[in-house]
Amino acid sequence: MVTREDSTFLEYHEPDIVSILTLISFFFFLAVSEWVGNKVLRAGLIGQIIVGLIYGVPIGNILALKWQETFLTLGYIGLIVIIFEGGLTIRLDLLWQNLLLSTTAALLGVLTPIALTFALFYAGFGYGPLEAFIVGTALSSTSLGTTFVVINSASSKHDFAQTRVGTVLISAAILDDVCGLVLVTVISQLRDIENANLGWVIGRPILASGLMAIVTPLAAKFILGPLFRLPAIETRFFRKFGHVANMVLMVLILCAFLAIAAYAGASVLFGAFLAGTVVSSLPSKQHVHPNPRNDTTDDVDDDPKLTRPTFPDTFERYIQDAQRFVLQPCFFASIGFSIPFIELWTGEVIWKDIIFTILMAVGKLIVGLVVPLWDFVANRKMPPPEKALMTPPAKRNWAPSLFLGTAMVARGEIGLLIIQIGLNETPHLSRKAFVIAVWAIVLNTVIGPVSVGTLLNRFGSAVAEDHRWGIQAVNSGGEVDGKPEVVSEGTGTVAP
Repeated sequence: MVTREDSTFLEYHEPDIVSILTLISFFFFLAVSEWVGNKVLRAGLIGQIIVGLIYGVPIGNILALKWQETFLTLGYIGLIVIIFEGGLTIRLDLLWQNLLLSTTAALLGVLTPIALTFALFYAGFGYGPLEAFIVGTALSSTSLGTTFVVINSASSKHDFAQTRVGTVLISAAILDDVCGLVLVTVISQLRDIENANLGWVIGRPILASGLMAIVTPLAAKFILGPLFRLPAIETRFFRKFGHVANMVLMVLILCAFLAIAAYAGASVLFGAFLAGTVVSSLPSKQHVHPNPRNDTTDDVDDDPKLTRPTFPDTFERYIQDAQRFVLQPCFFASIGFSIPFIELWTGEVIWKDIIFTILMAVGKLIVGLVVPLWDFVANRKMPPPEKALMTPPAKRNWAPSLFLGTAMVARGEIGLLIIQIGLNETPHLSRKAFVIAVWAIVLNTVIGPVSVGTLLNRFGSAVAEDHRWGIQAVNSGGEVDGKPEVVSEGTGTVAP
């Protein structure tokens, strides 16, 4: 299908049958592999990564390169949508209440892998300090996409995004991504380290991310919230046009935050998460008709007397299926495209990587220790009569602690991005160190979801029903822990 350079339009040609059958088989095996992965490993994304390996450059190279690049882009859009949904459904009240705890967990999850990498690579394997820094940075990341997918698909009985430990997990993963962005920017400047302005290189993404994190909730509460309450907007637009109005607002906010984050020097993934939290925080009153019709009819959007659909309703109805069956599989397949599979199988690489993978898994599992430590501090502040009635923390919080630690293990797309920048844009990373790092990223991306799926399958109820770390109730008066708040749109969560 070739278009002449002087043509003013794309010439239409019927795709050849080989391309058609190849693409059909690709999407078919993505769906089948997810089902098999869920049944066997309780992590369907592993099957989709394997399909990406087979159809991509690493093994079979069955798909044309232009298609692989297209699916990589679609997959990244899928990642953005996954993270936007995470911000849309997260408990904002728990997010703010546990910000210090999340920051502690994030710093522990970043610094520990870097320290362990220096100990092994620099002192043990004899690599240079810059090489150890690049590898440690790649393994300090946490896969946001994998984190959200694992939480959403872990159990049909409980929504772990609504638990306290799930909120801490998401917040820590987001902060890990911000730290990873800063370190990636530093790594990309290592090519010309003598002439680089490291103060601005390091400071820009930190400043941009910090300002966005501070300004966004203030703008949502004092600007967007009051505007949304105006009768001219809420009644004449959102109640009248329903899903259409919700879609327009969600797309506009998401695109605005992606552009702001990109041009300011922050992560677009961080921007997507903030966009979701802004939409989630918009206050709204339900408008219920005495005899509402089925929401599946298109007339809902045209009748202002019916219940105005919430933003999560709109997301579920119009976006979720495309995300689940097209964009999300493309994202995990694109991870498979990026794995140098053939180079992984040499004796020296394998034994070094086994040691390194174990160390990197431990480096993230340590994050789970913040749960018993936080309980220990809380119990010390508790009056003696109440303390006597409490279950010993060691017996109570092991399941939430293990859930937090194992869910942080997956590195995924962020780790692969960082290590490839280190290889392609700096002269400091050797091919062998790159391959060892890729092995560790891949194995941890497999170990993490499988461990989380197995844990929640057996002890999911213990995590969700834990009175401190499980699902935290919001009472009918919109109060959390006795403090009245504004209940946010659609999710029953509390706006900041």
